[in-house]
Amino acid sequence: MADIQPTARTGKAAIRLDMTPMVDLAFLLITFFMLTTTFSKARVMNLQMPEKDPERPVEVHYRVTVSFVLDEQNRVFAIRGIDNPDVTLTNYAADGLRKICHETLKKGREYKKDAVFLIKPTSEATYQNVVDALDEMKITEAKVYAIQSVTPAESELVANYKKAYGL
Repeated sequence: MADIQPTARTGKAAIRLDMTPMVDLAFLLITFFMLTTTFSKARVMNLQMPEKDPERPVEVHYRVTVSFVLDEQNRVFAIRGIDNPDVTLTNYAADGLRKICHETLKKGREYKKDAVFLIKPTSEATYQNVVDALDEMKITEAKVYAIQSVTPAESELVANYKKAYGL
């Protein structure tokens, strides 16, 4: 409570404020907001990378291997083949990256080989692009996939594709 007490020296009244109710209210509000607030949950993706085993190298067949080059504009360049590489522009939709994965997995069953998908983000690609590509690997149940750096040859292929199609 506030009390008014006269002072002898100046003749003015001195005011004494009791701060207890305000402190109580502050603690009640802090407690209320702490208990009613939902904290954001960390969104974490479990990524298990295989251990390197020099005794057992992974056999890769070039007809069932696709390199996905991810760029900054949410585009995916699918590169297939070695001698005469085929570059296809696609996106992260079901009829894009997922369709290519399903086609390659089907071709892998024909050749009796595991399809291999190489996810290669450029330096401008976002973290979300990599997560979207990994999600597609999970959805299509791809057994063999890896995250690698873009090679200079692949960078050149993508640059030539962009130049040819005005991208």
